[in-house]
Amino acid sequence: MNAHNIELFFQTLKEANPTPTTELAYTSVFELLTAVLLSAQATDVGVNKATRKLFPVANTPAAILALGQEGLESYIKTIGLYRNKASNLLKTCKILIEQHGGQVPRSREALEALPGVGRKTANVVLNVAYGEPTMAVDTHIFRLGNRTGLAPGKNPLQVELKLLKRIPAKYLVDAHHWLILHGRYVCQARKPLCAQCGVSAYCSFKPKNT
Repeated sequence: MNAHNIELFFQTLKEANPTPTTELAYTSVFELLTAVLLSAQATDVGVNKATRKLFPVANTPAAILALGQEGLESYIKTIGLYRNKASNLLKTCKILIEQHGGQVPRSREALEALPGVGRKTANVVLNVAYGEPTMAVDTHIFRLGNRTGLAPGKNPLQVELKLLKRIPAKYLVDAHHWLILHGRYVCQARKPLCAQCGVSAYCSFKPKNT
């Protein structure tokens, strides 16, 4: 995908959805961090279903810690890998209280030092909560980067770095959301809906005629 088509690709996505946002439900930076931590290998719908019950009871590091492992698990047991996620979240809450005054840090280094928080989760928090032009490469964005020709790469980091380099600066803050939503609902893994795609004219992918 050349620079001209990249511009038209994102211009079209912006016109269709001027103010994209995450589909995870949250009302604070800590709730966002919690939701993203829980979302690994899980759907946003599934996470929202669990946090809808959890957050009214515990939505601060201290309140989560007060639940303990079993108490926290009882709220998130419908989410995959819930035991491990509960353990990581409790450890993260302890660090937030002891090292960050109960607040979610704004630096990538500090975020990635939290248990259960990798580069992708840190990028989501930095982008969604703090408005930084980061790119959290999940399975959807990895697929789009390669399939469309926008940012081919062998691993998420390669795709991330290429996206940051190739996407025009004016689109970067929102690009993460546009690409995830496009991958989730249009450029799907098994059968991309090319006939319904508003940006297919700018994409390098050639669908098979079936």
